[in-house]
Amino acid sequence: MNFTAHTNMAIPAPTETQDLTRAIAELCLRVPVAAGPGALNRELAKIAPTLNFREVLERGGWYRLGGVVDANGTHVADDLAAWAEAQLLARDDDLQELFEDYAESGLRATRLSGKTHYLVAATGTGAADFLQVEIEELQETVCHPLFDRDTPPASLEQLVDPRSSHGGNAALGAPFYALRRVTAMAAFVRRMREQKPDAQPLHDFLDAWQKSSAGFATQFSNHWIIAVREHLDRYRQPILNATPVAALNGAPPRFESVFGARGLALHDALQRFDRQVGYPLAWFFHMLTTKAVPHAVATAVIEDVQAGFRYLPDRDVQTVRDWLHQPYAV
Repeated sequence: MNFTAHTNMAIPAPTETQDLTRAIAELCLRVPVAAGPGALNRELAKIAPTLNFREVLERGGWYRLGGVVDANGTHVADDLAAWAEAQLLARDDDLQELFEDYAESGLRATRLSGKTHYLVAATGTGAADFLQVEIEELQETVCHPLFDRDTPPASLEQLVDPRSSHGGNAALGAPFYALRRVTAMAAFVRRMREQKPDAQPLHDFLDAWQKSSAGFATQFSNHWIIAVREHLDRYRQPILNATPVAALNGAPPRFESVFGARGLALHDALQRFDRQVGYPLAWFFHMLTTKAVPHAVATAVIEDVQAGFRYLPDRDVQTVRDWLHQPYAV
């Protein structure tokens, strides 16, 4: 099945995005991790040949709860939290009874250690005009014993995910890919705008990009992904949140300037930072996100402008002025 972008690069309709999501989920089941991330790009190109997906960021070092295995490594349950809650409920929330019943069982918890591959494809010229695909690379490992007589749990949370877990981390099977989500970012950002009457920090950030030299020089999704979160409030209404994350595999470049620098010295430091990141006004956007650049630099730049030393285009001066007039944090 092939999915093609519209000729004017419009955002795909919801049904198209849903079909693409199903196709990518199937792709993850058949592509082995051993083939490398490049295989994901090649397979995506087959099902969406005009979208031009490419990986821009990989984030790892996280884990989530896995399941339950017996002493032989055979799965007893795939969802540790659900299993533990059901077992406790069956014993009228008596944790001690649960512990005694399984004290000699040899059951162990597993974890899914992972990293996330972020792949993007432009769908237009606006900052938010892109599709973002998040594919997780997961490895299930055996971790702590669930019912250790030497360390009985004080709570259900301590049972399933103790802070002092020192399991052997033996791997269970081969690592595998799993689709986390596909986001039509412009539609998501629009839904965020409809959620609240006032613009949220992400909207201000994207507007600043669009109006600045950065927006004229390069596509936003070449350099950023957006970490999205969606949950239901107590009234079962969706709450949307999103944060821009610099697509840097590693730390941002060091801002090489001394405190209080002005004029030519500050100009040179800003240019060096922008060159290392790869687009104009990068220092401003990293000031708001990675904190690689101190907030005081924005004030120093405008003070230079007021003193007659203008080294930024007018559109960028206005971008910095707008933030100083109404600062926001992302």
